[in-house]
Amino acid sequence: MIGWLGSECLFEPGWLVRDGTVLASLELAANRGAKAKGLLGRSGIDGVLAIPKTRSVHTVSLGFDLDVAFLDSSMTVIRTVRLRRNRVTFPVWKAHMVIEAESGAFGRWNLNVGDVLEVRATESGGQ
Repeated sequence: MIGWLGSECLFEPGWLVRDGTVLASLELAANRGAKAKGLLGRSGIDGVLAIPKTRSVHTVSLGFDLDVAFLDSSMTVIRTVRLRRNRVTFPVWKAHMVIEAESGAFGRWNLNVGDVLEVRATESGGQ
């Protein structure tokens, strides 16, 4: 898929894990094109979108609200926020990655500040 800035969007599949338990399927925004595209053009998301090297996100032109978690360099959740449509977060300067999910997901998963997360790649063949 070709994204903004003319670069190909590369989303790598994986799993979001906490304490050895899979919380959700995951798409990792693996390049600039994927980071720029994010969730734009989608009507929702099953699982999460992980965006590395990100300190702030927005929901401008998104048709749904998000739960957003900011992770530090050790993958510890340092802040969570429910982001309504057409809003922008303040930068979280210590963040090294952002996890985005549909609004309400973090409550179902009991995701809290201080939780340590892991991004696991799927086995070859999408398994």
